[in-house]
Amino acid sequence: MKFQCSSCGLRMNSLHFKQEGLMNPKLTSICDLCQQRGEQAENFANIAVNIFAQSLLYTFVGQKNGADNTTFLIKNKDARKRYEAFIQDYDGNELAQAQLNRQDFNEAVIASETGKIAFVPKLELTFAENLENMGLNVDFQLNEVDYIDRERIRAKYQYRCQYCGRRGRSVDHKDPVSLSHNNDFDNLILSCKECNRIKSNMPFALFMKLNKQIPEVNHKLVKYENALATLKGEFEQKRRELAAKAHLKGIVNDPELNQMRKQNKKLQDAIDSLQSDYDELRSLRENYFNTGWKLTQEKQKGDII
Repeated sequence: MKFQCSSCGLRMNSLHFKQEGLMNPKLTSICDLCQQRGEQAENFANIAVNIFAQSLLYTFVGQKNGADNTTFLIKNKDARKRYEAFIQDYDGNELAQAQLNRQDFNEAVIASETGKIAFVPKLELTFAENLENMGLNVDFQLNEVDYIDRERIRAKYQYRCQYCGRRGRSVDHKDPVSLSHNNDFDNLILSCKECNRIKSNMPFALFMKLNKQIPEVNHKLVKYENALATLKGEFEQKRRELAAKAHLKGIVNDPELNQMRKQNKKLQDAIDSLQSDYDELRSLRENYFNTGWKLTQEKQKGDII
């Protein structure tokens, strides 16, 4: 849920307009950045926030009968989009939030908006690059596992993903390193690239709980991987044999070579069909984890905003 601030004009997540109240939460007409800048919510109207607050029985802080402001602090629409994207990046980045509190982040944005910092975030730059140009320091390279420990983990688990059973080389942190900063040996496990990517910052206990509910799916993934490896190995062998015979014969159009090409074509079709089935199952499994993680996060939220 997003609202437009009646002061600066930025469209931001509703968390920027929400405050704790004695009985019910409050929703303000302007965002937390503008309030940190010194603006008073009582001086601004915001019909969307006002109506939304009424529907939830929240307290609305702002002018209830006034007209919405149309002259925003940030007048340039392109600049507003750039700030909005930058703030959204921060709102969705747990690693940045763990190292940089919101008040300091807001202060840097305010300094940029008012010209104290001669830089406006750019859409073409990464979040890390924009942070650096704003004078904000966040370490996105917290994975400090050295080569020896990585090889020890791979040898310990015999190059097998401990989540799905497929071949793997990715050394994964059980408790996400972005949150725990824990590079100890007992926090490391081996996974395939796919499971590592899907797990991401998901709590280890939740990922394991979800994973234990689909053992049959994981077994199928291993079978698909093994079958594809066998078929692809056979195809490469036959492709090399065809190339060698074509070289020895010195011709392209030959009955024996054409027969080999037909066989290779059938083998390639079988590989493509099996790969398609494999990719579909992988996609379903990824959606299952993503849905489970999102539902868990939703349960932890106290309200719809």
